[in-house]
Amino acid sequence: MLDQTDTAPIANIQNLRVEFQTKDGPVVGVEDVSFVVHAGETVCVVGESGSGKSVSSLSLMRLVEFGGGEIAGGRLVFDRKEADAVDLATTDQELMRTIRGNEIGMIFQEPMTALNPVFTVGRQLTEGLRLHKKLSKRQAEERALSLLQQVRIPEPQRRMKQYPHELSGGMRQRVVIAMALACEPRLLIADEPTTALDVTIQAEILALMDRLKRETGTAVMFITHDMAVVAQMADRVVVMFRGNKVEEGPVAQIFENPQHPYTKALLAAVPKLGEMRGKACPEPMKLLGRDQAEIAPIPGTEDTLLEVRNLTTRFAVKGGFFRRTIANVHAVEDVSFTINKGQTLSLVGESGCGKSSAGRSILRLVEPQSGEIVLDGRDIVALNERDLRDARQDMQMIFQDPFASLNPQMQLVDQVAEPMQNYGMFKGAEGQKRVEMLFDRVELPRSFMRRYPHELSGGQRQRVAIARALALNPKLIIADEAVSALDVSVQAQVLNLMMELQSELGLSFLFISHDMAVVERVSHYVGVMYLGRIVEMGPRARVFENPQHPYTQALMKAVPIADPRRRKAEKDLNFKPIPSPIHPVDYEPAPSEYTEVEPGHLVLTTDSGY
Repeated sequence: MLDQTDTAPIANIQNLRVEFQTKDGPVVGVEDVSFVVHAGETVCVVGESGSGKSVSSLSLMRLVEFGGGEIAGGRLVFDRKEADAVDLATTDQELMRTIRGNEIGMIFQEPMTALNPVFTVGRQLTEGLRLHKKLSKRQAEERALSLLQQVRIPEPQRRMKQYPHELSGGMRQRVVIAMALACEPRLLIADEPTTALDVTIQAEILALMDRLKRETGTAVMFITHDMAVVAQMADRVVVMFRGNKVEEGPVAQIFENPQHPYTKALLAAVPKLGEMRGKACPEPMKLLGRDQAEIAPIPGTEDTLLEVRNLTTRFAVKGGFFRRTIANVHAVEDVSFTINKGQTLSLVGESGCGKSSAGRSILRLVEPQSGEIVLDGRDIVALNERDLRDARQDMQMIFQDPFASLNPQMQLVDQVAEPMQNYGMFKGAEGQKRVEMLFDRVELPRSFMRRYPHELSGGQRQRVAIARALALNPKLIIADEAVSALDVSVQAQVLNLMMELQSELGLSFLFISHDMAVVERVSHYVGVMYLGRIVEMGPRARVFENPQHPYTQALMKAVPIADPRRRKAEKDLNFKPIPSPIHPVDYEPAPSEYTEVEPGHLVLTTDSGY
């Protein structure tokens, strides 16, 4: 880290106050916050969802006005490289356009809303380079390609020609990171940049940002709720709570000697890998500053609810003048598993490994190529449109990106009531009561019912999505990265809520996640996916305490630890590049074969490519 005693800070936030005008009067997003960010330093801003972390960063970019907010007080002094320092709070939008992207880069939380759906990835990456750096088209494309390689996107040439919807969530987030790094900004604001990424890619992106910071002296303002990431990245930590800074200090001091009760509670709520050693059933997590009703460990039952046999899902790659199928993406390849009533099976693996495609195939949101899916005795693959609609009452999905899965033009009360109306279950006052009960269940105030999705923070939006999934009393919920966008305290609440519902209603979950500590906390069984196949599968304790497949072992090694003295060095991360899942039309992969290493613990013996 550079010596900062004699240098002016790159960003100096003084007494920032931000207000939002709503139907119920002004709401204060940030009350009074001050901190500085020096060159070559990473300042991590942590706090719960809605604490004002993102609002502070959007104020620095002067984007908060476009979201209905206004900077009501304070100064935002930014030290420009080529010119005098400016107060961003009063700078006109013309100058802000030059500063944005060129001198201050920003990585947004939700990649699908940060990327333009109608332009290719290549065009979006080269746009900023050509505008700010005055590069030719060819130079910009070369730089964009090298950026995609830096953030470890497989087959960067092909990705340049693709559109955002053709990439997985993790890949989209890496494109956004590449865009933010493109012009080598003086200050990089990273707003939850790794929430959509799995541990292996996260470890590499963090190492990449750390290297960039050391080489170029870029100042990094890193907003996150993941305390393990804070321990890995931060030089200094700013803890925010309800629009105010409650504590600030060097990273080691915050972790080892937190002073404020909120900081202590925040650290206590962090799930740690290895906490569940020797425990057979999932157990609830510690909650922030409250006594929780004890949920007994959930044993579940031995009755099978869902049986998936030899599921294969492929996507056609079209090309040529007649748009013929020239190859196939083997997203899910010969996957089999069962889920018992009242139990949770977790699928973990890297972005693009096929875990979300497997979840969507079960609901037939994407049509599987072959295989059997039997839910409570009904063969889902054989159902016609009408019967499938009835069957979907029993299985619901919570999507990864709540902003994309909620309707921006509908009030939240109508969005939660809509599934019940569709199935004729919403009856007047009784239906209204059920919606209120669902809002209480996910711990959102009833006053939020009149709000729209854009008026909520990321964590609050995800809770609305969970309430909507629960509306029909389903038997199976497929949670696709349902808690990855939530901060630790809300994550703990939502996971406990899911477990409570599991123990009360006997719900079964297919939990798709890349957060190993969370998976360890909630699962009865775990399946590790790599390149479309399950490479290891078994009871949670066996897979976590005795990982056999080399990929599972590498995955465990990459998990960041919430202890600044045990940081991962870049040399420890020896991941192999992910081979391409695209194969010619006539390619026939070998079937999945497993060895049982202990009772119920299976390891893939077919060559998985790792």
